[in-house]
Amino acid sequence: MQDTVLIIDDEKKICSLLARIIELEGFKVFQANTGKEGLKTLSMQEVDVVISDVKLPDINGVELVKEIKKIKPYVEVINLTAFGTISDGVMAMRNGAFDYITKGDDNDKIIPLVYKAMDKVKLQRRVYELENKIIKKHSFSTILGQSRSMKEAMDLAQKVSATDTTVLLLGETGTGKEVFAQAIHYESPRKMKPFVALNCSGFNPELLESELFGYKQGAFTGAMKDKRGLLEEANEGTLFLDEIGEMNLDLQAKLLRVLENQTFIKVGDTHTSKVNVRIIAATNRNLKDEAEAGKFRLDLYFRLSVFSIELPNLSQRKTDILLIAKHYLKEFGLKVNKPDFVMDEGFSDLLLKHVWKGNIRELKNVMERVVILADGNTVTANLLPYEFHTDTQEEDSMKMQVIEKQHINKVLKHTRGNKTETARLLGIGLTTLYRKMEEYKIS
Repeated sequence: MQDTVLIIDDEKKICSLLARIIELEGFKVFQANTGKEGLKTLSMQEVDVVISDVKLPDINGVELVKEIKKIKPYVEVINLTAFGTISDGVMAMRNGAFDYITKGDDNDKIIPLVYKAMDKVKLQRRVYELENKIIKKHSFSTILGQSRSMKEAMDLAQKVSATDTTVLLLGETGTGKEVFAQAIHYESPRKMKPFVALNCSGFNPELLESELFGYKQGAFTGAMKDKRGLLEEANEGTLFLDEIGEMNLDLQAKLLRVLENQTFIKVGDTHTSKVNVRIIAATNRNLKDEAEAGKFRLDLYFRLSVFSIELPNLSQRKTDILLIAKHYLKEFGLKVNKPDFVMDEGFSDLLLKHVWKGNIRELKNVMERVVILADGNTVTANLLPYEFHTDTQEEDSMKMQVIEKQHINKVLKHTRGNKTETARLLGIGLTTLYRKMEEYKIS
């Protein structure tokens, strides 16, 4: 793609002359004679570098820099002026201009500046495109679900995403709370800033405090240097606290301070640190009941639940089960070069009748195993784990053992005997796998 330059200058002769000089360097050039016309061109055309006069009939060229950056943040702007002032130059750079030069110097300086700006734009454009891919990947449009309960949850999440309001996501395990948290962040004004996730159930209280707030050198044995906490890592962005109900009462008091005035104290520090961070929390517990029982701070509950969203489980959105199953069949099918899987009627019936205690996470894992075990492109009921068959019909224990043994053998064959990977795909512990292999005499 040809590198492009937009020149904005109300003096048409100068604009045309400068355009000709730059075109001779091999650049594609657009011309505009007002700030409004320039912004319109910028929004309609692919532009890399803008060269703008400071004195325009409808807007100051220094202020125009901010408007340009709003439309395309990766574009670089060079301001030209007949009468340069230090204050204008400083303001132009603060607004994001690449450089600010007087028109008497432009013949010698402009071409080298354009090349330098173009190099910076190419890097910034790649970063911008990658960031947009991430934003698109985590947007609400990627969340699967056509059921009424899911649409209501997404509608609430989309409305709150445009604000800085604290959000509490409620729902059973595997209902997609982190997916919702990411979508809220990536469709918010903070989308270009960090999204940091922390599972509060994964640490003991001391480690959780260090992870969340950071610590000073010498705060405890092993603290060899200062460490930034996740609050600082998420500054200007969003901190997602999963399983917030697992946080102990002392840490809850410290988190409450963050929510109230955006300040905290690192472990081992005596000074207050300040951040600008949005908090999204999630839990599968009833925090109101826990607060009334003294197991969770009531004041923190009220601060977290300013805006609560209940995510439906799969039993509340049965119409979405097959939609989600087809999505994961295609996703995992692409990895094994089989993107065209079809579910037969018996397979679909068992999916709809199954009690999905692990919700979407469980459904995703089942589809991964099905793709691994499938020989053809049609997936049938016999590919589903044995517990799916006990949901709908009575079978003697001997028959169930045969089904389970065959299932374990198939997965072992796929993993080439890797016990850890087999246990993961079967959704059981490694110890349980060894016990069953011994029971069924699987070598």
